[in-house]
Amino acid sequence: MTTGRHSALELDPTLDDYQLAAALVREAGQLALLMRMAGLQSQQKTSVSDVVTAADHAAEAYVLEQLRRCRPEDGILGEEGASVAGTSGRTWVIDPVDGTYNFLHGSTYWCSALALKDTSDVLLGAIFQPEEDKLWLGGTAQPATLNGGTVTAFQNDGGARNSTPLAEFGAATYIHPTWLLDPLCAMPWHSAATSAAALRMFGSGSCDLGRVADGQLGCWFQHSCPEWDWLPGKAIVRAAGGATDTVRINGLDWFMAGGTTAVRELRTALEAGSVT
Repeated sequence: MTTGRHSALELDPTLDDYQLAAALVREAGQLALLMRMAGLQSQQKTSVSDVVTAADHAAEAYVLEQLRRCRPEDGILGEEGASVAGTSGRTWVIDPVDGTYNFLHGSTYWCSALALKDTSDVLLGAIFQPEEDKLWLGGTAQPATLNGGTVTAFQNDGGARNSTPLAEFGAATYIHPTWLLDPLCAMPWHSAATSAAALRMFGSGSCDLGRVADGQLGCWFQHSCPEWDWLPGKAIVRAAGGATDTVRINGLDWFMAGGTTAVRELRTALEAGSVT
């Protein structure tokens, strides 16, 4: 398998949306991995930990090219600048490499992610973690799967996971250190963080959300997520039977996912940090 193969590979337009999404994130992720193996340099975006590489751009360009050919009427929005106005009312949202800081530093905890939304909500999500060979897929028309097997964590034990309190769950989260200097952000985050049984901060929201869907992580919360960081995982968690929510506190939007009870308690904890 070579980088050239990926850059030239054309996908079949007759694939259904789920098949196409799965193929796109798998190919984009493999392309990024091969480029990293060949050597990469990075550019800083907003901070030393917010970086972009040539692999981000190449993977997004590949997905953009395939979508314009396979779904010419759909819109496209990408983290690295892709923007196509469609006519169908549907938009594909691309995150070519989520967890670029991890990716650049040799960690396996990064992924390629993709979502399809319409004017009302997200329809499907796909997340592929190449070095772990994990592909999560799910949406409104298909239950959540991991590598083709149905994810059942929210259905096990009679759905007990949806009623498990936050205090019994580990919570995955992310907050940049500079935001901890802002009490309007730090207070809600601290309130939620201290309400969970444990904290995990791995650096890829989509990888986290895939693991919330399959039961490896209890719940997740984060502020100020752009659509490409939120919609793929949101679709998959919901397709797995979990809950998602958003709330605006102190001028910031907070995003949550997990069991029904944990998400409700996360919202309550975040709201306790409001200054109003």
